[in-house]
Amino acid sequence: MAPEHFAKKCVEVVLIGDSGVGKSNLLSRFTRNEFNLESKSTIGVEFATRSIQVEGKTVKAQIWDTAGQERYRAITSAYYRGAVGALLVYDIAKHVTYENVERWLKELRDHADQNIVIMLVGNKSDLRHLRAVPTDEAKIYAEKNQLSFIGKSFFFRGESLVGH
Repeated sequence: MAPEHFAKKCVEVVLIGDSGVGKSNLLSRFTRNEFNLESKSTIGVEFATRSIQVEGKTVKAQIWDTAGQERYRAITSAYYRGAVGALLVYDIAKHVTYENVERWLKELRDHADQNIVIMLVGNKSDLRHLRAVPTDEAKIYAEKNQLSFIGKSFFFRGESLVGH
């Protein structure tokens, strides 16, 4: 994210993508260093916070985990406004979740600030033996759409949103 975003003491980031892609566990791993194999689908919106150091300043990141089901779309899209960043998450083992990235991206761009920073996240890389979405394909898509890209698994301790 651009340095001007961190002039604020609190920044909002939204997690979006299909139900079951691992958004809630991504949030849980980042904010509490926990992972729950029995994680249930999010209903509506949930959020957690974590203070992080950015360029020598403490910034509170408020991360909003949005429901991936169609019936919650009207509720969740309201949370895109005001967000400085979005993680657009798909499951590398389920190609349909990657196919739906296009729709999620359109919805995000229709409702969010035009300067929002968007990162495409290929989640569940611990399931690489079941990979249905080639990493190179996702990287090309990200470049074509001016998105950052990361392929990760948040199943393992120590995995973070930093690095690749």
